[in-house]
Formats: sequence, structure tokens, C-alpha cells
Amino acid sequence: MNEQMSIWSLVSSASLLVQLVMLSLLVASVVSWMMIVQRSLFFSQAKKEQVKFEGEFWSGVDLAQLFRSGNEAAQSGKSFGGCEAIFRAGFREFSKLRQQKMDADAVMEGTQRAMRVALNKEEERIEKHLPFLASVGSTSPYVGLFGTVWGIMSSFRGLANAHQATLATVAPGISEALVATAMGLFAAIPAVLAYNRFSARSDNLYGQYETFADEFSSILHRQAHARPARREPQAK
Repeated sequence: MNEQMSIWSLVSSASLLVQLVMLSLLVASVVSWMMIVQRSLFFSQAKKEQVKFEGEFWSGVDLAQLFRSGNEAAQSGKSFGGCEAIFRAGFREFSKLRQQKMDADAVMEGTQRAMRVALNKEEERIEKHLPFLASVGSTSPYVGLFGTVWGIMSSFRGLANAHQATLATVAPGISEALVATAMGLFAAIPAVLAYNRFSARSDNLYGQYETFADEFSSILHRQAHARPARREPQAK
């Protein structure tokens, strides 16, 4: 309790600029932890949805039936992401272009374009908040160091006006300033660790989305270029 009160007294007695630095670092740390929790839940959910949908997709179910099932789920308010969003974008465009009796190559070009758009949207979704974590991790130590330097400068300016220069005279001011450095590290370290982990998970998940898009495109390519079976002439 005494230690907590002493730290609080160091913060409360610091100069206004140093207090603003500490406040900004505290806010950055709280926001970072909120984003870390949110991203952790997001990646866990995205992985579960991917495994579930790919299990249905590769189970041999009819693709049109799978698409219609998604339409029914959409009517109940379900939102789609990951491989399912890519599948729905590609299959919707593929069906629409085939109904227009377009050339097979034109059908595939439009279908692949639709899937690329969906893939780009998924990339934005899985990389959400990562730039903020990277910024906090890279800048917080320097912001804290700025507060420390400013606090030490203030302590030495006060020391110049003192009649007797002792360690006890400058120690409180230096301690106040060092709290800013500690808070900078407290904000930066979790942000850096989370950014590295989430970046790796994001790259892995995006790679799986790309693989699915390529495999699905191959399936549609075979369907688009499949020739209808010829009727054998009947013997007269």
C-alpha cells in the first residue's frame, strides 16, 4: 500500500508535461489491451468458422445447395467471413455470368475478380488494429523517454537554484521522470508481443484463404469449361 501511495505521489507531483506523457501512455496501454483481447477472440472465432465451413465444403455437398443454405442463414442475420465469404462472392458471380450465357473464359475472369475483392476485404478484416499495436510498440518507449528527459531537465534546473546540492534534492524529480520510462515500456512490451503473434496468425489465415480461393477457382473452371454430353443419334 505504501509503495502504491509513493508511486502515486511521484505521478501527482510530476510536472504537467510529464503527467500528460504518463496519461497518454496509460490510455495507449488500455486501448492496446482492449485490442489484444478483441483480436484474440477474433482469430479464435475465425479459425473455428474456417474449419467448420471447409468441412462442409469438402464433404461433397452440392455447391448450389451450400449457397442456398447460406442465403437462409443470411435472412436470420448471419454475417459471413473467411472462406465462406469468398465462396459466396465467387459462386454468386459465377452463377450470374453463366445465366447470361457468357463465354467460359469471361465467366471465370469475372468470378476470379469477385473472389479477389472478397479476399482483399478479408485481408483488411484480419489485419484490423495491427497498425495501432505496431505504433504503440514502436513509439511508447520514446514517448516515455521524452517524459523522463524532460523531468530530469526540470530537476536539474531546480537544482541550480538550490543553496545545497545533494542527492536527496534531485532524487524525487528523477524518480518522477523515470516513472514515464517505466510506463512507456509497460505499454510497448505487450503491444509488440501481440503484434508479432497476430501478424503471424494473420499471414497464416490469409494464406489459407488464398489456397481455398485457388482450389475453388479450379472447381469452377472445370464446371465452366465442361462440355454438355452429346446425344447419340438414334437408329432409324
